[in-house]
Amino acid sequence: MALTTVRLAVVGAGPVGLALASHAALVLPHVSITLFDARPLDRDVSQDARTLALALGSVQLLQRLGAWPEDAAESIREVHVSQVAPSWRGGEVNLSARELGVARLGAVLPYGALVQCLQSRWLALANTAPQRLRTSFGTAVTAVDNAAGGVLIDAGIHEPFDLAVIAEGGVFAEQSRKRLHRDYGQTAWVGSVTRAGAAPGVAIERFTRAGPLALLPLRDAADGTQRAAIVWCVGSADDPVRQLDDAQRLAVLRSLLPAPAGQLLSLSPLKPFALGLNAERRLVQGRTVRIGNAAQTLHPVAGQGLNLGLRDAMALVARLRFASDVDAALSQLEWARGVDRIGTLLGTDFLARSFTWRVPLLGTARGAALATLQSTGPAKNWLARRMMFGAR
Repeated sequence: MALTTVRLAVVGAGPVGLALASHAALVLPHVSITLFDARPLDRDVSQDARTLALALGSVQLLQRLGAWPEDAAESIREVHVSQVAPSWRGGEVNLSARELGVARLGAVLPYGALVQCLQSRWLALANTAPQRLRTSFGTAVTAVDNAAGGVLIDAGIHEPFDLAVIAEGGVFAEQSRKRLHRDYGQTAWVGSVTRAGAAPGVAIERFTRAGPLALLPLRDAADGTQRAAIVWCVGSADDPVRQLDDAQRLAVLRSLLPAPAGQLLSLSPLKPFALGLNAERRLVQGRTVRIGNAAQTLHPVAGQGLNLGLRDAMALVARLRFASDVDAALSQLEWARGVDRIGTLLGTDFLARSFTWRVPLLGTARGAALATLQSTGPAKNWLARRMMFGAR
């Protein structure tokens, strides 16, 4: 027997919260949904140029929701993984959409374009059923308290719900400390470059002595200039980027990136972000569920943060769709998400920490591992599908 008359509060109208609310609105007709966010509804989110990298599974999900801004997205058709030094013959991995029989491995797009599309989709759905789907923007939620048989949301007044989903998390440096917390002592410098001569749709993951460096393809500029987003991770204590000007940074990047990156022409101003792991052990606490950055903030080395949050959101909707009561659904959710979530947390944490180790021959071992992975087809294909869809 399916659940009936469930009152759901979603706190946070970022990509994960909007995707959850829209998916629940489409497949859970017995659930009334209120979406809360502190930002005003009339604030223009479309100009937020932060870059998102989405795996194929996330792209497919958003397409099914009718909330995928294809015109703003650049497909990832190949991922080139290598390291600067020490050199190792064949020490690189190439993942290709063509070899895997898919149109693309994922896509890259601006944060603002995705949020605007998702928000428009939610508002259109809410307009068709205003008694069941409510929007409460410009309203800060100051407390979520578990109560008998549900939760109390404090957003100026106390309002009871059967279930609350917290989907607003912020960045690592601004978060309160969660159960699993590790400051990596690393900084991500984030911006964009223009370039020439790069093959379309190629993403670069380059392991340097200071940390991982990623170059992600963006839509070409209006004049046809090739563009790419950059995520440049380095140690914070001895930061080799902070004291350089833009011209010096561009020269260093040219020396670090491999030939498939193309010829770098110009570099935007870079913005720094502190990096760390900050995660809850469990998604569920009473009748409160945390997803996205509210549940786990990860190092960007594997590009899995938003993808993991979207998979958590979809799994919650699936359990609410078929469970006989809310508590049964939440119990099933914790078990269902365990392997994918813990595996992603541990794998990302291991990679992030490995760049802080000062172990002799570690770089050589990493190069040998890349060469071995490249030559082992089944293992490489398993890794690619894990990155695209998570643990299934």
